[in-house]
Formats: sequence, structure tokens, C-alpha cells
Amino acid sequence: MREKELRLALVCYGGISLAVYMHGITKEVWRLCRASRALHAGEWPEGGSEAVYLRLMDQIATTTDTRLRVLCDILTGASAGGINAIFLAQAIASGQSLEPLTDLWLELADIEKLIDPEARPGSRFAKFWAQPLVWAAARRGDTVDETVEPDTRAEVRAKLSGFMRSRWFEPPFTGEGFTHMILDALDAMAEAPAGPALLPNGQPLDLTVTLTDFHGHAERIQLHSPPEVLETEHRLMANFSDRGAAPRHLGAAAELAFAARATASFPGAFPPFRVDELDRVLADRGARWPGRDEFLARVLPDHAAIGAAESAVLIDGSVLANAPFQPAIDALVDRPARREVDRRIVYIDPKPNIRSIGMRTGDRARPPGFFTTILAALSDLPRSQPIRDNLERVDRRSARITALRQVVEGLRPEVDAAIESGFGQPLLLDRPTPARLAAWRARAHDAAARGAGYAYASYGHLKLAAVCGELAALIHTLAGGRDAGGRDALRAAILSAVHAAGVDAPGALSAGGANEAAKTFFRTHDLGFRIRRLRFLARSVQAVEERRGRDEPHLDAFRVAIFAALAPYLDRQRPGFYDETARAAARICRTQPQATLDWLGDLRNLRAVDDEADALLADALAGLGKADRREMLLAYLGYPFYDIATLALLRGEGLEEFDPIKVDRIAPDDATSIRKGGAAATLKGIQFNSFGAFFSRAWRENDYLWGRLHGAERMIDILVSAIPEGRALPPGTVATAKRDLFRAILAEEQGRLAAIPELFTALAREIG
Repeated sequence: MREKELRLALVCYGGISLAVYMHGITKEVWRLCRASRALHAGEWPEGGSEAVYLRLMDQIATTTDTRLRVLCDILTGASAGGINAIFLAQAIASGQSLEPLTDLWLELADIEKLIDPEARPGSRFAKFWAQPLVWAAARRGDTVDETVEPDTRAEVRAKLSGFMRSRWFEPPFTGEGFTHMILDALDAMAEAPAGPALLPNGQPLDLTVTLTDFHGHAERIQLHSPPEVLETEHRLMANFSDRGAAPRHLGAAAELAFAARATASFPGAFPPFRVDELDRVLADRGARWPGRDEFLARVLPDHAAIGAAESAVLIDGSVLANAPFQPAIDALVDRPARREVDRRIVYIDPKPNIRSIGMRTGDRARPPGFFTTILAALSDLPRSQPIRDNLERVDRRSARITALRQVVEGLRPEVDAAIESGFGQPLLLDRPTPARLAAWRARAHDAAARGAGYAYASYGHLKLAAVCGELAALIHTLAGGRDAGGRDALRAAILSAVHAAGVDAPGALSAGGANEAAKTFFRTHDLGFRIRRLRFLARSVQAVEERRGRDEPHLDAFRVAIFAALAPYLDRQRPGFYDETARAAARICRTQPQATLDWLGDLRNLRAVDDEADALLADALAGLGKADRREMLLAYLGYPFYDIATLALLRGEGLEEFDPIKVDRIAPDDATSIRKGGAAATLKGIQFNSFGAFFSRAWRENDYLWGRLHGAERMIDILVSAIPEGRALPPGTVATAKRDLFRAILAEEQGRLAAIPELFTALAREIG
């Protein structure tokens, strides 16, 4: 049976009170991932929505001979989306449940819980001058009277009145109370029964949420004239990764709370976030923050460098980056692939084309007025730009990957012929011992260089530049640098050492191959080539299984050996591999670059890692049949030929997943099986500039339930779209699965969502 991984990179937009709706959606992503894990573990849920997902995946397997495995391994978010991304990432990495969050969202995401106790109106006459604003908000045609069910109008009016009469010119919501709520949620997840992690070992989980540095920090930019300028940068990212290693650990609760509180500091509603607020809350709870200083140095490096991390003022991450595609795209680099991959970037937009803070512009034929122009520039425009640039970048990357695969397939007959003619029968008959594999590899390198002719010179210099750039980036990180100018200076120092060693001397990289100095440099430092070669070999295993339409147990054992050989190389890419001695060596690179390179070469000891890889691969190759061993050896030994032809196409992206990327959206407008009309026809939280769900539990229950239903529908759409071309489910299968899933969700939630009985009645009728 053909195995295929459907990998989701989830991008979560901001949405203020629509965070409750997004919680419903992310809960369905979580449930689908749980069902996928259960299917591959041979387990079967007793019932509920996960059983529906599992039945559908099982039917896909039996009907189309395609076993899908669903993984969510990249998450990014801003503001309300950032909070949901953090909770979902924690559940995936730890195996914890999202169920405890639902009751917390429904109970605590309320105006009466969020308003700072010091901001509450002391009496009905408090801020009496604001009363006309209350009346105006309550009596607008598109708010309470026309959009609120009669049973909840009194609740909404009372809470709206209290909110409008709370303190003005200061944020009405409590910062410390919000931080307590986030920590309560993380504690509730930790205390609930947990299951296994939802990613296999070796598959990293990466999480990024956007932050906005209110005051900004200086970034150095290199120019020609003047040579350097300073620019104030306000964008920040809080990055987390569990590295794919067991036991998985995404981050301390305090660190996750830091990111959640900071990314959701909606301007004007919550006070800006500062580190001392979190310190006070942790002290109140008697909680510790292990690794505090290291975390602040990582997330706030410029502030920490001058001892000012505690004074950094952070506001809502969606102010400058409400659609954080960029970190999701960046995280696609360096992803391991064990089988065929269908990569999706899935973004959650809870209210397409509906602005949170909107300015009424009236007649579009007339130019906007003075105040409208200023206010829109400050509030609307930076938060509402289209995502076209990000999607075009994804398309360009996918086009390069497609071109790369075509080049490789076009070269394969000639490369295979070159290897066979150069090695002859011993390649097919001799047992591939580690010593033979190393010798064969060296011969293949020389043959590729001679066969490439003048193309090898350009390839060699391109590879040399890439290796020097990778070394400069690593040394810059180890030395604690931040500015691009420092990295450029390190690269210049490394190039001076390379030049002094004769690595780039005239003729050192020529049509005849590399001289001894260049060979020694690449053997000592070219980590990227080794990683590309092993990933290419893993892709070759996948290609065989795709061609045969099934997984092969013996090839799967060979794939395990490939990734075991790959792991030590990947470790050496990560700063965590290096100790303080290595960091000290990195700090002298500008003045003593050769000493730093020698130290790194000794520490990484790539030749010893090569020997270990040869042993693993030779043993695994011996377990293959003659035909499969021949094909894998042709791919492995032929890789220098492919690398010469494709390195310029890679542009630093490597051969990670080696598959084009598709983009899917989850939004009310896209889920129309039950009810058409988008957010306006289904969601209550879009009221009051997207603060609506904070005013009524019934509204939160409404949006949460629709989030689950919309998320479930889109999860099925995305799941079914991963079926290979030319294979299909029987007619009516998808519609039946959706109906069963909707019914299962209603059955699961009816006892909990007691404030919206009318909606359950309507939905039962609409679902049928």
C-alpha cells in the first residue's frame, strides 16, 4: 500500500474575540492528527468525531491503496491566532489534550473576567459623559436589537454598558489577569490525561508567534555610502522548537505564556506587555521560570545585550504581521522526509475581508477626508494587506522544486550509465563494505568532476561560497551576533583564511576537479553536501515505492538507516550542539579565522561521522535485493553528478521535502455544506469590531461550535484532496463523512453548550 504524509503548516491570523472560533478550528486539526496517529498505531476510538476521521482514512486506504498520515509540524500565529497556535503546538508536542481549554475559553473570555478590577465602573453614573456612546453603540441597527437573540439582549447591553463606562484613556482589560488565565490554561492541559505525542520521533515541531516591539530596536544595515546606517526595527518573533527529539519539550510554561500574552496585547484593550508583569504573576503563583535569562536573550537579543530586556514594551503581534506566512515558509527548510509528502500551508482567516477596526469611507467615488485618511493609515492598512507576495513566493519555490525534479529525472539515464561504466560488475556483485563504500564514493567524485568539464569550476566556486556562508552564519550565531554586518565581516575573515590556504587559488577548482587544498577544505567543512546526498538517497527510496505503488519493508529498513546516518550531520547544524568552548572559538574568528575553522573542524569531525554513515549504509545495503541495491548505489554514488547540475537551482533550500507546496484556507466562506453566507451568517464575534464574543457566553458557544463544524468540513476537504491523482472514493463518500462528522460534533457538544439550544435545533435540521 502506498504511504503518504499530509503535512500541515498552520498559519493563524488575528481575530480578537474570534479566538474562540479559531479554538474550534484548531481543535479539529488536533482531532484529525489524533485519529491519524491512532490509525497507524492500530487503535480505534470508541466513537465521536475522531472515529469518523479514522473511518474515512481507513476507507481511503482500502479504496485507493493509499495510507495517509496527517502531521501538523509547523505553526505560526499572530494575536488571537498566536494564542491558538501556542496551545495546539503544546498539545501536539506533549500529547496533552485541548479539551480543558474549551471550558476556559467559554467561561473566561468574557468582558466581566477580562476588565481590570480597577477599571470597573463604580456606579451607574460613572463616566456619565460616556453614556451617549453606550446608547449609540447599543442602538445601532447592526448591533444589539437586530443581531442579538431576545434571550441574550439584556446580558449584552449590560456588559456593553459596563465596558463603555470603564476607565477611559487607559486599557480596560487586565494584563496580569490575562497572564494568569494563560498559565491556568497551560496548567489545565498539563493536569488532564495525556496521550502520545502527535509527531513521530525525528520530526521536529516548529512554532513562531509574532510580536511588536513598541519602541523598536536598532538594526545595522550595510550600505556602500555611508558604510553603515541604523534603522529602527519593530518586528519580533518568538520561536520555539522541540527539535523532534524525545522527550519532546516545546518550552517552559512561562515562556509559552510570555509569547501568548505578548502576541495578543491588542492595542487599547490590553496594556502593553513587559517582562516584569510575568515575573510578578509567577511570584504570585509561586512558580519558577527555569532558563529565564537564556530565553530573554533569545527572544529579545538586542534588549538583553544591553541589559534592558525587562524594559522592552511589547504589543499585539498582528500590528505589523497579521498573516505570518514568512516564518512558516522559512521553517520548510530542513524538514526530514521519510516517505512521499503532500505539503500544505493552511491558513485560518476567521473573517475574510472584514476589518476589525474599520473606518467608514462613504462614497468610494470621493477621496477620503483628512481624519479618515490618518486613522485608516494608522489602524487599517498595515493590518489588512493581501497575502499575494507570500503566495507568489510559495509558487516560485514550488516551480523551482518541479524544475529540479525534472532535471534529476532527465539526467538519471546518463548518470547511471556513467557509474556503471566506471565501476562495472563489482558494483553489483561485491558486498558493499564501509571501506568499499568510501572508496567508491571518492571515485564517483572524481568521475563527476572530470565529466563536468568547465561546469565543475563554476560549481566548485559556488559550493565554496555556500560553505563559507554557512560557516559564517553558524559562527555568527555562536558568537552571539545579531547584525548582518557582523556576519558579513566573519564571512570576509573566513574567505581570507580560505585564500591563504590556497583553496581558491587559480586552478584550484577547475575543469579537472579540485586541488588537494580544496578537497581537504570540503572534506572538513562541507556539511551541506553530505546532508543533500543522504536526503537525495531517501528521496530515491520514496521514488521506488511511488513507482511500485506500495511501501517495501526492506526499503523501509534502508530508509531508517539513511535517517540514522543523517542525524549526526543535522545535529552539527544546530547551535545547541556546540559548547561554551566552541562559542569562545567563534568569538576570535574576525582576528584568527583559521584557528576558529580548525577548532570547528576538530569538533565536528565530519570524517568520523562519514565512517559511521558508511557503516550504517553498507549494512543496510547488504539487506536489499540485487535490483534494489543496484538502484540505491546508483543514486548514492551518482549524487555528485546531480549536485553539480542542481546546486544553482537549490538556492539554499536543499532537498528537504522535494515536493511542491499547496496552499489551503479555512474560513467561514469556504465551509458551505451546512450554511452559506460566511461569517455574517454564522459568527457573532464579528460584532463590535470583532470584540463581540467577549460580551456573551451564548455568542462564544455559537462561534466555538461553528469553528468545529467549519474546521471539520475543511479538514475533510484537505484530507480527500491528498488522494493521488487517478484514484477516487466512491460517489457520496465525502458527503456522508461530512454529515457523520457534523452529527458527531453536535452529539459531543450538546451537553456542554447549554446557552444555544436554538442553534442545535437549526443545525440538526440543516445537516439533515
